[in-house]
This record gives sequence, C-alpha cells and structure tokens, in this order.
Amino acid sequence: MRIGCCSDTHDNLKLAQQAIETFTSANVDMIVHCGDIVSPFTASLFDTGIPLHAVRGNNDGEWALASTIEGFENGSGTYHGESAHLSLENHANESSDSTVDIAVYHGTSERLVDALLECGQYDYVLRGHAHEQTVELSDGSVHVNPGGLPISGADDTYHVAIVDTNHAVSTDAVTVHAISANDN
Repeated sequence: MRIGCCSDTHDNLKLAQQAIETFTSANVDMIVHCGDIVSPFTASLFDTGIPLHAVRGNNDGEWALASTIEGFENGSGTYHGESAHLSLENHANESSDSTVDIAVYHGTSERLVDALLECGQYDYVLRGHAHEQTVELSDGSVHVNPGGLPISGADDTYHVAIVDTNHAVSTDAVTVHAISANDN
C-alpha cells in the first residue's frame, strides 16, 4: 500500500491541490493528513475518492471540519480526532503477511511524539506541527514529518511524503516530494 502523507496545509488551496496531484500521480492508496487542514473548504479538496485519514491540528478550530471529512463521497473520509492508530497489511515479506502499525498525531506535544516513537508499538509515526520535513529512524520506529507551509525558522519549501508499506519498514520506504508554491 502506498500512503500519501501531508500536514499543515493551513488553508493554502494551491499547495493542498498540488499535494493531492502529487499523490494522484503516484497512485497512492490512501492519504493521511496530520492536521492543520484548518477549514472545511480546504478539506473538501481531499474528497477525491482516495481514502483520507485526518487528525486534528492545533489550528483546526472549525467545528464543521469533522463532518465535512466524514461526509466525503463513498465514505472515503475518516476524521480521527486527536490521533489515530492505523493497522495496514504489509506484503513486504511474501512468506508471511503481517501488519504495519502507524500512529498519526499532529505533534503539538513533543513529549507525546517521543512517547509514540519510544513505545515500540508503531512501525511509523506520522506527524506534523513543526513545519520541518523529517524522515528518520528513532527507537525502532520511522519518524515522518512531511513538513508544512514554509514559515520563518523552518523549511522554506512545502513537502509531502509517500510511505510504501510494500517495502520493509525503514526510512527507504519513505519518499519525500518538494512542492513549490510556483508550480502549476
């Protein structure tokens, strides 16, 4: 399974649309948004038929955000609230099927991010909030922050990530794609 991962779109419709186009071109099977979509009108862009799993970010104050995502056509949107645990089939080892466990959390509390990485339960921890692109192995889990809108002191380019669960769990299973605000 190929999972598109983005975060911190903050109602930037152009970058959100370019993230979706990147995921569509890469034939992802699912999109995970790690929070700070912000408004229902931005969330509605993700109603593409590709299943979306979203968690709440610290700037997601619109009460209608959850109902907008849950109301996607064909039931393809799931709003998990503060965090999510996704268990997905892993076919990396043909001799035995297993699951890949993924924690999704916005990342507002670094202590909680560290606890998710250290607990040993998750293969991948997907998060946002810091607006800094990160893909690293930490305490046996792959820590993925695709980044967010460019802000002072963080990344100057928006990034999205694609996690391929058909590969062995590692940083090599994650590809990062830069999206320019000037792309068409």
